[in-house]
Amino acid sequence: MAEPHAYLNGLSRERAALVLERCCGARAWVEQMLALRPFASSEALYGAAERVWGELSVDSQLEAFAHHPRIGGSVGDNALSAKEQAGTAGADTQLMAALRAGNVAYEHRFGFVFLVCATGKRADEMLALLTERLTHDRRTELRIAAAEHARITRIRLEGLGA
Repeated sequence: MAEPHAYLNGLSRERAALVLERCCGARAWVEQMLALRPFASSEALYGAAERVWGELSVDSQLEAFAHHPRIGGSVGDNALSAKEQAGTAGADTQLMAALRAGNVAYEHRFGFVFLVCATGKRADEMLALLTERLTHDRRTELRIAAAEHARITRIRLEGLGA
């Protein structure tokens, strides 16, 4: 098992781009991360990822958000999202219906998918967060969603090479 930075450094540019895109779907983020290779350590990789994410435009952040499936929705063949959303497995149909309805309300209110770092959270916890976050204004919610996306990206980067 390679350290995440060593794994990423050892890939061709094309393959590294694909791997990075699975971590964060913003093209600008992927390009900047590719330009920063090689990474001296995994901590340097994580620091660069956070720094580059923090410098992106709102449009680039929204591009990244659009790569995420809805919480509790179909993740298709996205193994990362399926693993992250494991807390929805086994939730009853009423709870899943409430999550689906909440997602629609959230997207209607804010114009982007509800993002939460779902790793380790149960479906009812995610629904409570979604419900609370529906009370925010768009600016606040963009900030929160961006922070959640940064957490998701970090977890995905930590899993590289495993």
